[in-house]
Amino acid sequence: MVELVKYMIDDLVEDKSAVEVKLAEDGETVTVKVAKGDIGKVIGKEGRIIKAIRTIVKAASARGEIKYQVSVLESDEE
Repeated sequence: MVELVKYMIDDLVEDKSAVEVKLAEDGETVTVKVAKGDIGKVIGKEGRIIKAIRTIVKAASARGEIKYQVSVLESDEE
């Protein structure tokens, strides 16, 4: 699932080196960190892009036992 989210996020942002996609310790949350300037591109107008990403992740994980969630964080780096 991490690879799917990374693929989608990489196409949205300008600073691809600041993108970090990890599976959290709970095993159900995919955490995305992007550069400060790219956070708006990932969230989108009224949250539409992140909602679409979450819908795709939900659909992709529907057949498996684990139901994944996507969380977006701002990177500490400039």
